[in-house]
Amino acid sequence: MPADDRQFPAALATAMAVRFDYADGNGIDFEPFPAFLPAAETTDWFQAWTGNSELDGSDFRVFGQDGSGGYAAFWLIRPRRPLAEQPVVFLGSEGETGVVARDLGDFLWLLADGFGPWEAATSYEPDWKARPHQELTAVAEGFAPHQRRSAAAVIERATQEFPDFDDTIMALCR
Repeated sequence: MPADDRQFPAALATAMAVRFDYADGNGIDFEPFPAFLPAAETTDWFQAWTGNSELDGSDFRVFGQDGSGGYAAFWLIRPRRPLAEQPVVFLGSEGETGVVARDLGDFLWLLADGFGPWEAATSYEPDWKARPHQELTAVAEGFAPHQRRSAAAVIERATQEFPDFDDTIMALCR
């Protein structure tokens, strides 16, 4: 995959075109971007987030944020695999980290079940209840019908496959 590939896959573009309603804390805390952050902005963010000016952020394709400025991104950890087969991660404004989906198909089902990247990576709001999203369910059914699973299953599978993500990222911090 070329390092300058910054085009949304069709499934992501379709999902990101859906309106996300925060609903006064009862909805999904997610603000999609219309395109991936440019490489220079990704580098600036990743260096600031880690405090490490030697990094360039090229392993990430940032496509949205939560209300506090935490970023959702593809983590380019699988060599020579398409963007849609890379895991989706969350790097929060307060240092939260998490692999929230193993790939784009799983991410679509996470969204359909009423979870955004922040909700999937954190458990700070114990009273928060997910509300399945009909329009995002239609997107998931259209692009990843064979991957249907609950948000809990998506998160569990991602955590099992990448149990050391937090340690990996924290080792980069200065």
